[in-house]
Amino acid sequence: MILAACGSHNGGNSNTADNAANAGNGGNAAQAADNGGSGETKADPVPVKIFSIQETGIDLPTNKFTAFVEDKFNMKINWELNPSDGAKEKRQISLASGDYPDAYMLPAYIDQFSQADVLKYGKQGVLLPLNDLIDQYAPNIKAALEKDPEMKAFNTAPDGNIYGLVAYAQCFHCSYPNKMWLNTTWLDKLGLQMPKTTDDFKKVLEAFKTKDPNGNGKADEVPLSGSTEDFGVRVVPFLMNGFVYDDDRNYLNLTGGKVESAAVKPEWKEGLKYIKSLYDEKLIDPGAFTQNAEAFKKIGENADAQILGAGAGMHPAIFVNIDKGNKYSKDYNPVPPLQGPHAQYATHDAGGVAPGAKFVITNKASKDAQIALIKLVDYMFTPEGQTNGASGMEGIDWEKPGPDDVALGEGVKAQFKPIPGKEGEAPHNAGWSGVAHFYMPKEYRDSFVQSTDIYDSTGYERRLYNATLLYQGKEPQELFPAWSVWIDPSEMDEASMLQTNIKNYIEQNELQFITGNKDLDKDWDAYVKGLKDLKLDRYLEILQKAYDSSNQK
Repeated sequence: MILAACGSHNGGNSNTADNAANAGNGGNAAQAADNGGSGETKADPVPVKIFSIQETGIDLPTNKFTAFVEDKFNMKINWELNPSDGAKEKRQISLASGDYPDAYMLPAYIDQFSQADVLKYGKQGVLLPLNDLIDQYAPNIKAALEKDPEMKAFNTAPDGNIYGLVAYAQCFHCSYPNKMWLNTTWLDKLGLQMPKTTDDFKKVLEAFKTKDPNGNGKADEVPLSGSTEDFGVRVVPFLMNGFVYDDDRNYLNLTGGKVESAAVKPEWKEGLKYIKSLYDEKLIDPGAFTQNAEAFKKIGENADAQILGAGAGMHPAIFVNIDKGNKYSKDYNPVPPLQGPHAQYATHDAGGVAPGAKFVITNKASKDAQIALIKLVDYMFTPEGQTNGASGMEGIDWEKPGPDDVALGEGVKAQFKPIPGKEGEAPHNAGWSGVAHFYMPKEYRDSFVQSTDIYDSTGYERRLYNATLLYQGKEPQELFPAWSVWIDPSEMDEASMLQTNIKNYIEQNELQFITGNKDLDKDWDAYVKGLKDLKLDRYLEILQKAYDSSNQK
């Protein structure tokens, strides 16, 4: 679902494509000896074995980008491909058996190495430190790490080694995932204004429920719905952010450099009371707490009549169709963060960057293979390389913009223009999609051509960009950077267990309080005690230590 919003804009950086040539020619650095005075000949291609995944419409062994980089870097890739739904198990089995490849290259959204994996296999010597390889053979990676301290923090383990690289995508709209999309056609029909406060929002939902905005004479409207996945679809964070900051991850706050739990604060209790009032008046769809995105979309695309008033989500394509001929897409527009009794926050994260590593080189790789691999990835740290890799080859899936083409970012020069696929056309198989997602800073993403019609599918990213401007800067001044803080390896297992237990407990009790299975007044103290019994204080102590020693501080 996240990728559906990003479309073909998952790629590259913002420098000119000419820099791609600086990535080097890769492969074996040595050239064959002079052949009887007839000039130098190219050495045999360096064999490289890469573990990756098989994505729909892409065949990596016959892929046009594969052929391109094999020639460019004088390498021959032996792909060890796995179905997306079984990649994690296959990766773990390969590492446990000792029969593993030269490298792993995995989309972050399928199965990259976790931070714990990186530290474990790095300490064991299975994963090679990339520091020297980057220093000697990867000028574009080196420059990116020096330019962006946050990116360096993602990739640098506590011992100073870089055991792998994350997929660094500064997706602007992804960085504020918990948005709310309101049916403004209904709003106009009922003569209401866009809500600014938590009280305003409740009044709008009440009107949606009682005033028959779809005009069919039935009380079939669903004022507010969502679902239970991770792409901004949970209804609680947007509502809670008027009371206390809800990170929609581990419910952590940072105040004066101190790591705290939001879920034990009086403001959290007050926020739950407000959300319960919406639930009690049947303004929130009960399914929002149990259903998946597929069920959520059935509400948004209800066959008989439009019934959805407001939908939580990173983007509206989660719950309504946005392609040509859609019925409802333009009806749903973003609600700015609501001013509540104590706050007006927006949930903010690192734009979808997942900590860990999507690319690693193992101790099975020969020196020549190591050099070829790092040069290959270094090429994907250039704008040309990232675009050819992630979006598809130039001339097939993208072209250089014309003088009238407009870039996504305001004041940004357009650099890349997607070539739309034709209906019924076979997949181009000219790029690696998520396997090639490496370096996608905001200025690069902003340089893609986008239609100025935000309700056309070709202008969808601009629609999300504009919506996100309403949320930008509404996060707290202090944020706990859970996505890039490295926990001490000796405490990693303990922290992981505590995190799971505490997160589950908070979410289970959150639902019980909202639905009335627990009483907020009678059962609150017991709930707080339960968190203490789950060693909340110890969990915060581990995180405080990690934060204090982090270069993100």
